[in-house]
Amino acid sequence: MNLTKAAGSTRKIKRIGRGQGSGHGKTATKGGKGQTARKGYNEKRGFEGGQQPLQRRLPKVGFTSKIQKPYVINVEKVKAVAELNEISFESIKSVHKFAKSVEKIKLIGKSAKALASKIKDEKISVSGSKE
Repeated sequence: MNLTKAAGSTRKIKRIGRGQGSGHGKTATKGGKGQTARKGYNEKRGFEGGQQPLQRRLPKVGFTSKIQKPYVINVEKVKAVAELNEISFESIKSVHKFAKSVEKIKLIGKSAKALASKIKDEKISVSGSKE
């Protein structure tokens, strides 16, 4: 049974601050003077010497809210919605284009509250009313 370590699997430890002959003397691999040369120095993650760190220079990405906001229709601008007899998801779709991903619609404008009695779908709300 061979208990010797494989060739090249171990290295000698780097003995720092043991004189000029070692190659790691004088400044003990810490460079010149200053904050970084002192013992106990701990640089913050991402620190770039006073320059604005990369993670703060780049825009924030990666968050999308789970709360889905309703698609808003101004009845003052889209007169066809105000003229409908019955307001439902399908009837609005027939007079006004919106994306397939829309699940809720909110009607806004001065005359929106007057349309509250015409609404036949729980997915549609009027401004000023609780959802």
